[in-house]
Amino acid sequence: MSLEKLRDWVGKTQTAEDLITAWPVRALIATLDTPDPPPLTGDPLPPLWHWLFFLEAVPRSRIGPDGHAERGDFLPPVPLPRRMWAGSRFTFDGTPLSIGEPTTRRSEIKSIEPKTGSTGDMVFVTVRHTVSGSRGHSFVEEHDIVYREAAAPGEKPREPKPAPTDATWSEQLTPDPVLLFRFSALTFNGHRIHYDQPYVTGTEGYPGLIVHGPLLGMLQMELARRSNTGKVPASFEFRALSPIFAGTPLTVGARKETDGSTTTWIANDKGGLAQQGKAIFK
Repeated sequence: MSLEKLRDWVGKTQTAEDLITAWPVRALIATLDTPDPPPLTGDPLPPLWHWLFFLEAVPRSRIGPDGHAERGDFLPPVPLPRRMWAGSRFTFDGTPLSIGEPTTRRSEIKSIEPKTGSTGDMVFVTVRHTVSGSRGHSFVEEHDIVYREAAAPGEKPREPKPAPTDATWSEQLTPDPVLLFRFSALTFNGHRIHYDQPYVTGTEGYPGLIVHGPLLGMLQMELARRSNTGKVPASFEFRALSPIFAGTPLTVGARKETDGSTTTWIANDKGGLAQQGKAIFK
């Protein structure tokens, strides 16, 4: 399909409704192994934890070869086979969501843009999500999805540039297949690169299971907000630069800047910059 035809999807919208319930929040607390108390009705939902809701239940007969829903419904039928979460930008300019609150998400295809990189042709699709609760508007998320060509024989991930080493706060962990499985289950994410070792190595050409971009983004946001006690996020953004693989250690870093913002990043086991971001708090 031509790019011009794909651009027919720009402006396409989709609306979903959900109820913010306690169980997924409790399960993510256990998955991330954080010291939070059990969630109760009325408690605020932490930023980015809305990814536990508005989950699309696509019938198994409509699942594509990569484990995602077949393309061509809401998302455009980009013909490139490999799909990754490239990044997100959030503006928290409304009332935070809370446990027990009915919510609505309106999604719109904002843009579809081709690019050429070191590994060939790519197409970036940006989806704008506007989320509201029973008390009014809550926040806006712009989600970037990148579609890439199939892996060339013997292709290896490009070495990333060095990550910062001057963190104000940092945490280390080694993501394992159980963590990836739990996050996939909680977000109803069937993408096979996160749990199917033969698929991710044989079909997509990666050396191992890939840690979810949004999971890494959530780790960045969690470190930033817990390090800015008593403050409310105004905005957050992150961009994926290089994959992180299960079984290898990673470092979550955050640095307080002179303008009051917080720079965040994910470093791989060799100190390479895998993901970078920025948070601003009110």
